[in-house]
Amino acid sequence: MRKKKIVIALGHDALGTTLPEQKLATKRTAKAVADFIKEDYQVAISHSNGPQVGMIHTAMAEFCRIYPEYTATPMSVCSAMSQGYIGYDLQNAIRTELLDRGIYKPVSTILTQVCVDPYDDAFYNPTKVIGRVMTEEEAETEEKKGNHVKKTKDGFRRIVAAPKPVDIVEIDTIRTLLEAGQVVIACGGGGIPVLVQDHKLKGASAVIEKDFAAGKLAELVDADRLVILTGVEKVCLDFGKETEQPIEEMTTAQAKAYMEEGQFEEGTMLPKIAAAIEFIGNSAVRSVLVTKLTASYEGWDGHSGTLIHK
Repeated sequence: MRKKKIVIALGHDALGTTLPEQKLATKRTAKAVADFIKEDYQVAISHSNGPQVGMIHTAMAEFCRIYPEYTATPMSVCSAMSQGYIGYDLQNAIRTELLDRGIYKPVSTILTQVCVDPYDDAFYNPTKVIGRVMTEEEAETEEKKGNHVKKTKDGFRRIVAAPKPVDIVEIDTIRTLLEAGQVVIACGGGGIPVLVQDHKLKGASAVIEKDFAAGKLAELVDADRLVILTGVEKVCLDFGKETEQPIEEMTTAQAKAYMEEGQFEEGTMLPKIAAAIEFIGNSAVRSVLVTKLTASYEGWDGHSGTLIHK
């Protein structure tokens, strides 16, 4: 009998911001992930990397400023670095938690490259703010390099595109490990954005929205459910207002209607709902669960959170 397959998307709450925070956060996260693994599902995990990749980009940019003889670090390389060190903490925490429960399953982190379309509209309208605050002179230097900058209240910040994921380069490796019963950590931070040029891959100056990358991962491994662990227990209508209303369950048609009403905030819940709709598509089998990291797991049929389906 075919095992149920789940992709778990971890948000910022699952990882923390600083190195010490990440160590503690991944231990808590491992307990939640292990609750799914103990049910003997095939489990793939993706995660955010906002603070981490920002820290790496800032550190490398500052290093290059102090030592100009060194080459500046591309955004794609910063993304790869963040995948490596987040995966290191995450896979070790999950491995320890599983062994504490008497479960032996190898846990592997795959440095994952995600293909994007060079003609994606996002490249013409970059929105993702990254890196340190710069002076006007430094911002002009960045623009001469062909990079985009944005004026903020503190100075200037670099901004990059957030294109949609098209394909995952290492998908065959991920599928093979899942079928072998291993726990796979992949598409960290939305994946390392790359452009396909003939048979070569070129790193793109971009950041892929992690929820869309998680949805693409779930689609390509043919997952039954995408679980998005976030900071709230349920998706809500009129979030933060006196009329706030938690949603127990909704169809993709209802979700689309709520999106059109402007119910979901851009940059927080909106990409999660959009990714859910995209992943489910016309499938009567696929579903998405949006829930809080600390919410208890209640089995495949029961759930704590918001269940989205066709």
